[in-house]
Amino acid sequence: MIFESKQMNLIFKDALAYLTFKKFDELPYIRHAFSTRLGGVSRGEFNSMNMSFNRGDIEENVTENYKRLCNAIGVSFEDLVASSQDHHTFVRRVSASEKGIGIYRPKDLQSVDGLITNESSVALVTYFADCTPLMFVDTESHAIGAAHAGWRGTVGRIGAETVRRMGEEFGTKPENLIVSIGPAINKCCYEVDEPVAEQFRKLGLNTQMFLFEKGNGKYMLDLIETNRQILITSGIPEQNIILSDVCTRCNSDLIWSHRATGGRRGGMCAIIESVN
Repeated sequence: MIFESKQMNLIFKDALAYLTFKKFDELPYIRHAFSTRLGGVSRGEFNSMNMSFNRGDIEENVTENYKRLCNAIGVSFEDLVASSQDHHTFVRRVSASEKGIGIYRPKDLQSVDGLITNESSVALVTYFADCTPLMFVDTESHAIGAAHAGWRGTVGRIGAETVRRMGEEFGTKPENLIVSIGPAINKCCYEVDEPVAEQFRKLGLNTQMFLFEKGNGKYMLDLIETNRQILITSGIPEQNIILSDVCTRCNSDLIWSHRATGGRRGGMCAIIESVN
């Protein structure tokens, strides 16, 4: 396994490995991580660090994987609250009263692709296996957000909706946000067909930077660049947007990729928490 990135760190704690953004590591009030495939107790096609409860893995194994990751990154397992993703754009405000939902308490909503909070010690969890993770940090109030941007969520501008909701709920100003995009499947590996390409044309963005025609009705799509443009139109300063340079499919020995495994897979999670 060869891992190269200018934006992310690969950190090993014994047999467990996780990723962080170097920029977020500089913020003393933020803890965050992206899980990998390494260091868990799951078996078979989920081997070994599967963070998805809905893939058919043994629940006790997934729970143990969370406890191991939390221990490694310094986040309390009891502080976790998870999304309930279905590729839409509903962004939910959560607080201490929602801790455990989707992890050790039942999910209480069926459509939550984004989470926001302004409370410390509430750790937001979102899930991925090629789709694009978005993480938001308000450098003034220390409010945070996390969103899942698959192609449908990207077309629905979930990044912009998260910015809007943080402003509505916490008074967050876009210019005070630092946002990370990825890791996700990159334009080198993400092929889509004409109907999907047409949805992206309708966004009114600079499609020449994220949609590349291959012929025969096929295109290579750059979800990271698309989300970058959406965030800029939402008022995020360009210099405040961190772009992952890690492709999930190219690094499928390290990170779960739906396309690389043909759907026989576990999932990785993103965790972010404000600690003061």
